[in-house]
Amino acid sequence: MDVTAAGMDVIATAGHVDHGKSTLVRALTGMEPDRWEEERRRGLTIDLGFAWTTLPSGRRLAVVDVPGHERFVGNMLAGVSSVPAALVVVAADDGWSAQTAEHVAVLDALGVRHALLAVTKADLADPAPVLADVRERLAATSMGEVPGVAVSAATGAGVPDVVAALESLLTGLPAPDREAPVRLWIDRAFPVKGAGTVVTGTLAAGRVATGDRLQLGDREVGVRGVHSLGQPVERAEATARVALNLRGTSVEELARGDALLTPGAFRSTTELDVTLARGGWAAGDDARLPAEVVVHVGSAAVGARLRPLEGAAVRLRLATPLPLRIRDRLLLRDPGARRVLGADVRDVDPPELRRRGAARRRAEELAAQPAGTAGAAAELARRRFVRTADFAAMGWPLPEQATAVGPWLLAPGLVEELSAALPGIVARYRQLRPLEAGPPVAVARRALELPDDELVPAVVRPPLALREGRVVVATAGLPAEVQQAVDGIRDRLAADPFAAPDAEELRAAGLGPRELAAAVRDGQLVKIADGVHLAPGIEEQARARLAGVPAPFTLSQARAAWGTSRRVAVPLMEWLDARGVTERLPDNTRRLR
Repeated sequence: MDVTAAGMDVIATAGHVDHGKSTLVRALTGMEPDRWEEERRRGLTIDLGFAWTTLPSGRRLAVVDVPGHERFVGNMLAGVSSVPAALVVVAADDGWSAQTAEHVAVLDALGVRHALLAVTKADLADPAPVLADVRERLAATSMGEVPGVAVSAATGAGVPDVVAALESLLTGLPAPDREAPVRLWIDRAFPVKGAGTVVTGTLAAGRVATGDRLQLGDREVGVRGVHSLGQPVERAEATARVALNLRGTSVEELARGDALLTPGAFRSTTELDVTLARGGWAAGDDARLPAEVVVHVGSAAVGARLRPLEGAAVRLRLATPLPLRIRDRLLLRDPGARRVLGADVRDVDPPELRRRGAARRRAEELAAQPAGTAGAAAELARRRFVRTADFAAMGWPLPEQATAVGPWLLAPGLVEELSAALPGIVARYRQLRPLEAGPPVAVARRALELPDDELVPAVVRPPLALREGRVVVATAGLPAEVQQAVDGIRDRLAADPFAAPDAEELRAAGLGPRELAAAVRDGQLVKIADGVHLAPGIEEQARARLAGVPAPFTLSQARAAWGTSRRVAVPLMEWLDARGVTERLPDNTRRLR
């Protein structure tokens, strides 16, 4: 078995139904791209055909032969959307046609920049006028200046020239990103006896190997085997035509337009913002955008509601979720009017548009948004915070100056901004509740409009500190009158550390439940039990006195060692048990641990 299938080039045909695309593919590859008996019988391609060959240079070339008939334009779109280059076919005896215009409009809308023109049937008419005419038309599209070759597949004349032109075209294709996550749009799914379900597609980026787990909808499926160009391989790397044998998945669960994804790497969305790209509606149609379109991406075709924002900005609401990323190129098709338009994905998790003028402001944001890392920084600044995995799944690179806090990503400068705002929040909270050291973390989080409590510690700076689930001023202390009362109690306990004041004495000192709780939170008293408060350090003092009592000892012996009442001794002993200072034995005696 070959270890890896890599270095393959993939192109798609485009052109009128009768202009000889499949015949040319057959002459180039020696393979029959028309799969179905009906296609061969009727002499036209109604679904996607595939063929491949090895060029004289050793380059492997796979050809996606798309249907040229107007009724099968949806199938055509499924074939070209994931392919980086096109072979435009026009017949010398017919020239530019409505079908040619439609296919070229699709390529233009998709932003295809690499193409070769083949003028076929050169044995039936002079190809020169058609070559000149079509090259001039193509120059006004995304493909620009396209090389052209005259060929007759019937006689073989010009076929070597097409091969040489293909070699030149393919050397200029951009290198695929083989480190990118996999998004394989399925264009076929069929059962194979003894193997189970097989799907095919064009691997435009990344790599896939036997044993991989890929996401299909809301579940994961296993890759049982990988084939490329009819041969089993352990691993296939972009760009490549691949067939994957899936484990535990039936053909009935799959359809053209489904996508196999690297788990967690893509965000499925039903609402997105796009900007319309060049590539146009067919001639003769007005420029008004339809309210409903069909969105094509990869091999998927999904209905969508279209809402113009302003200028080139548009919001789409999809009938079915699609795994999309920033910078994806979509094709919007108005089936009724036979028009197509390209659109670039700008946001797969757009903000709600509720207020008056929100659509216009959103369009302005999209127009001002730069590309690349600068665009990622601007988008993160708009969002303020986002889960890192979600931001990456949207297709954004991670800005260098962003701050990572656990699973969250914070915009540059946001931590400093929030840190500066937090002291005011704490001060206002203490004005309203002077007996509390500061707001609980959840209160601080809501005041800062943060999505998760775990972000609060990242914005706490001196003189603030986190203490027992609250954001406090480390040196704040208690209100003056409360502090004076606590000082009096602690003076008494300094002389007799186990003589906990009773409720009446505490009330007389002005220490009710709220004041006592504040003193405990501030670390100035220790609550042993309801109604029993002692000074800090009581654990060490209790242990020291018990160390002089022979073990095991009784509660009465402990009480005598501490010189206190049963009201204090019982809860204090239980408190020590709970803290692991003492151990209670079966006969109710105790010993130090």
